[in-house]
Amino acid sequence: MKLVERMPRVQVTLMPEEAEDMWHTYNLLQIGDSLMASTIRKVQTESSTGSVGSSRVRTTLCLCVDTIDFDSQACQLRVKGTNIQENQYVKMGAYHTIELELNRKFTLAKKIWDSVVLDRIEQACDPTQKADVAAVVMQEGLANLVLVTPAMTLLRAKVEVTIPRKRRGSCTQHEKALDRFYEAVMQGILRHINFDVVKCILVASPGFVKDQFMAYLFREAVRQDSKILLENRPKFMLVHSSSGHKYSLKGREHEHCSLFMLCLLCDSQAAGEVKALEDFYKMLQHEPDRAFYGLAHVEKASEALAIDILLISDKLFRHQDVATRSRYVRLVDNVRDNGGTVRIFSSLHVSGEQLTQLSGVAAILRFPIADLSEPEDDSTSDED
Repeated sequence: MKLVERMPRVQVTLMPEEAEDMWHTYNLLQIGDSLMASTIRKVQTESSTGSVGSSRVRTTLCLCVDTIDFDSQACQLRVKGTNIQENQYVKMGAYHTIELELNRKFTLAKKIWDSVVLDRIEQACDPTQKADVAAVVMQEGLANLVLVTPAMTLLRAKVEVTIPRKRRGSCTQHEKALDRFYEAVMQGILRHINFDVVKCILVASPGFVKDQFMAYLFREAVRQDSKILLENRPKFMLVHSSSGHKYSLKGREHEHCSLFMLCLLCDSQAAGEVKALEDFYKMLQHEPDRAFYGLAHVEKASEALAIDILLISDKLFRHQDVATRSRYVRLVDNVRDNGGTVRIFSSLHVSGEQLTQLSGVAAILRFPIADLSEPEDDSTSDED
């Protein structure tokens, strides 16, 4: 993301440069914001003879944001709202949908620029956050190819091949099916991984599936003289996983946690998030009076100046109710003001999905606090 122009307390002009920037933009936008961007509009024209025709024109509109739609797999962002500035093609108050485009500037204006929004802009414009790594998580007959960035975990390909069981005296059908499976996974790697960007490809599986696949991969690379695979062989790393499903990336033990190792390799902020979640689970198991989750309990701990590390999902900051969103922002600011660490988890990372199951907010405390008797206010933990 490129910061083009910033006007204090009024508006900011940004230019998304890659697909992940659309995710950052989605987290910046809120209902009621003003968005100015280039878009295509279908307009009707009437000739001097009275005939009516239509054409598509590019124009710049300023919308009051009403609906925000983000496609996490395609990284496409559509914003619907009413026109609030005079335009020769679109009447005031008319509805229009803008699809934000890469390498095209947009201007965002807000009534309130809080600390969470400003941090998101700083993160999106930080070039050191652009390290990408990939993972192939597999078992016999199933493989998931995912791309992990500092903000997202995206499923790029899923390979499923039926593998017949070995029969007594003959393994031919079993071996042929495995070769078809390995070939499909290899083609998925070649199709979906940009080796100029990706620093590391993690190959994870239970048992010896990963070892057998790697032997097949580079045997075929030599046979087919695939220079791209042979030149990037040092980028491949083998680790253990519990299964071939994407969610096996969320193992809680560091030695077997593919996501943790993957984040360390790319030195991204996600490494700190995964470590914080691991520490929270350990604290919850061994010292439950120092591990709280749920908004009401965490707020009580914050009032007691007890929070050492706050874990919070970015999903909560997309709450449509302004008062509820302000409550989360106030919690973040209070923890920081009192010397605590705040880890904002991406809801598109596996670790963020885990945190969402714990209401989206949790905390590791500096000192134990006895169980709180007040009931948890669950209604404020859900996104509208």
